[in-house]
Amino acid sequence: MLYDDSSKRWVPAGSDATHVSRVQIYHNASTNTFRVVGRKLQADQQVVLNCPIVKGMKYNQATATFHQWRDPKQVWGLNFGNKEDAALFANSMTHTLEVLSGSGSAGTQS
Repeated sequence: MLYDDSSKRWVPAGSDATHVSRVQIYHNASTNTFRVVGRKLQADQQVVLNCPIVKGMKYNQATATFHQWRDPKQVWGLNFGNKEDAALFANSMTHTLEVLSGSGSAGTQS
């Protein structure tokens, strides 16, 4: 989801919010950069989320199943189907931010 400042509401990312997406954190080892990428699970696999993870970025677990963060252009939100998936993603995001800040080591990301 994206936060719309003008309406002060969360709006769906992509053209159709009724489908579930797979969201992953990708690591480019040659440049030591990270991205969050979300693709719909339906046939067209439309990319609905593609943003860099940058040093100092704030990641907030607003609820057990809704997490949000801000990139230089917008505020992103993820609504997870269950607490376990949310916790797994949060752990990966936290690890990624630690790597970028120099307090963690890069390894396999989910």
